[in-house]
Amino acid sequence: MTARDGPQDRYKAVWLIFFILGLGTLLPWNFFMTAREYFISRLADPESMNRLWNETGGAASPPSCLQSMFDNFMTLCAMVPLLIFTCLNSFIHQRIPQQIRISGSLVAIGLVFLITAIMVKVTMEPLPFFVFTMISIVFINSFGAILQSSLFGLAGLLPASYTAPIMSGQGLAGTFAALAMIFSIAIGAQQPESFIGYFTTACVAIVLAVFSYILLPRMDFFRYYSMKDKTEYHVYHAELETKRDLIKKDEPNGMEQNNSKIIPIHNPDEKPSVLSIFKKLWVMAVSVCFVFTVTIGVFPSITAKVSTILGEGNKWGLYFIPVSCFLMFNVFDWTGRSLTALFTWPGKDSCLLPVMVALRVIFIPLFMLCNVQPRNYLPVIFSHDAWYIIFMIFFSISNGYLASLCMCFGPKKVLAHEAETAGAVMAFFLSLGLALGAAISFLFRILI
Repeated sequence: MTARDGPQDRYKAVWLIFFILGLGTLLPWNFFMTAREYFISRLADPESMNRLWNETGGAASPPSCLQSMFDNFMTLCAMVPLLIFTCLNSFIHQRIPQQIRISGSLVAIGLVFLITAIMVKVTMEPLPFFVFTMISIVFINSFGAILQSSLFGLAGLLPASYTAPIMSGQGLAGTFAALAMIFSIAIGAQQPESFIGYFTTACVAIVLAVFSYILLPRMDFFRYYSMKDKTEYHVYHAELETKRDLIKKDEPNGMEQNNSKIIPIHNPDEKPSVLSIFKKLWVMAVSVCFVFTVTIGVFPSITAKVSTILGEGNKWGLYFIPVSCFLMFNVFDWTGRSLTALFTWPGKDSCLLPVMVALRVIFIPLFMLCNVQPRNYLPVIFSHDAWYIIFMIFFSISNGYLASLCMCFGPKKVLAHEAETAGAVMAFFLSLGLALGAAISFLFRILI
């Protein structure tokens, strides 16, 4: 049976489910980062906490030790578990059923956010709250890594275009977070209780993702692609047994001849080798790693420190980074990811794709030569806001489009029964790129 003989994705239901699952993968973490001010406020000294959230004003107290370390520890507790558990999933996905990995991860993340929402009303000293928050970040990114790599592995069983909705949904998650950040600035200072809405929204998104995943096996289109390989294997064995019975009837000694064996394409009980799969898709794996190494190397560690030419203390200065950096990056990154649903150029075997990925390194010096403040060594060459915005548009579109292409093509470089493992390997190299980018971002900042 060819792919054309299979059922159609009616009403794009499977595509939409993968989009929702992609949205649910990163929306919780993005909303967690959006509530950064809430976490930092609760790490203030107890006597200054009320004044920090007092709308009537008052001199801001200097940041405490925990407040100063929060961003560094948040990055550390996010990237390290993400990389470790994505790597582990490349191996454990062969031993733990996909249903347990995906649904279990969604439920675990939902519970973490439910507890976080409850903790808004619970009084706690700064140090215990700091430890609780870091543990929450570790849990969210650990289960998020398993969820993300499992989803890419699952999408690898379907046509290449079905990795695109996951990437597109993840891009939209960042856009929601950026809009939430801008909205919080527009309405002014908020009480800590208002952040319950952030965590509740994340919980709703998780519940929606769980219900979507429950519906997925009911779709004929998904069942056809996810079960087709096993069905072909069992049909083959049924035919092979019939041939063996006929051969036995024709032989006087009841012995089966050995010169007419038919070797099956593969044995479903045989676990595909991760190393052999990597050898087939290493170009795509290294490419997606490099895409995110470049991106995280400058975003947001460099891009968020660019100052507007109009100076601070005005409305545009207040919205410059939230709009020009975070919102524009996420909107155009989402656009780039979504473009792969319309066309996939260049092809998976084209040498042009890794060349285009390598050319993105030019964005590192371009952003470093923008009006990044403070700076000690490099001169400012692109001081006008327009240059920064133009760079950001091309930077974000190329990130979304090229990363999505690599993630779509990776599982298609291997055999059908190896596609899920290939998706998990690609997800690992995506996470490796994030970790490497976070590490070298410190070096880029020092050079400025």
